[in-house]
Amino acid sequence: MAKQRFSVPDMHCSACVMRLESLEDELPGVKQVKASFHRQEMEVEYDESHLTLDALLNAIQKKGYHPQPLD
Repeated sequence: MAKQRFSVPDMHCSACVMRLESLEDELPGVKQVKASFHRQEMEVEYDESHLTLDALLNAIQKKGYHPQPLD
């Protein structure tokens, strides 16, 4: 399992958090998503054998956000 933190400057509210955390159920390979609109950050724990970082970034972008890896 890998963990990746992202800055998500366009996350503004609790609805944004729920939208991003829904990746946990929608994207195979994602184990856990923790998002905070107060910090405008999210952390994703995922299985690298099932999901690449690029695919994860694309999934976040399709939800309307512009993530930037932090680690």
